[in-house]
Amino acid sequence: MTKLEPGDAAPEFALPAADGTTVSLDAHRGRRVILYFYPAAMTPGCTKQACDFRDSLDSLAAAGFAVLGVSKDTPAKLAKFAEHDALTFPLLSDPELEVHKAYGAYGEKTMYGRTTVGVIRSTFVIDADGKVEKALYNVKATGHVARLRRELGLD
Repeated sequence: MTKLEPGDAAPEFALPAADGTTVSLDAHRGRRVILYFYPAAMTPGCTKQACDFRDSLDSLAAAGFAVLGVSKDTPAKLAKFAEHDALTFPLLSDPELEVHKAYGAYGEKTMYGRTTVGVIRSTFVIDADGKVEKALYNVKATGHVARLRRELGLD
């Protein structure tokens, strides 16, 4: 599994969103992007993380960031997730895990002392030119957005 490092070119993608549109990284060129990968919509940890991003969205947008969430869920499930939790940023569907793998957000991980293969909760900060500024793997759902805000100098 390839892990991205700061300075790497962020892999391009175009994925279906919960609202039926297609969202690409290229369409965000000129703006910084927070791209995060999470295991499954409507689960406790993923809901906490998504709601934390939702609650920080205004200040992140004011600082020039777009937020994009990616999971292997279908657009229909993502639409339910967005509606249920009033999520107003794009939730993208990657059921084939191609974008997950391109970012190193799918592979071997250790959970509760066991090695498994699955989605690695990961967050990437991508600069306006499409380069990786930060690549954070195995992040915790709770407290992650607050930590990211501190690291980005937004608190």
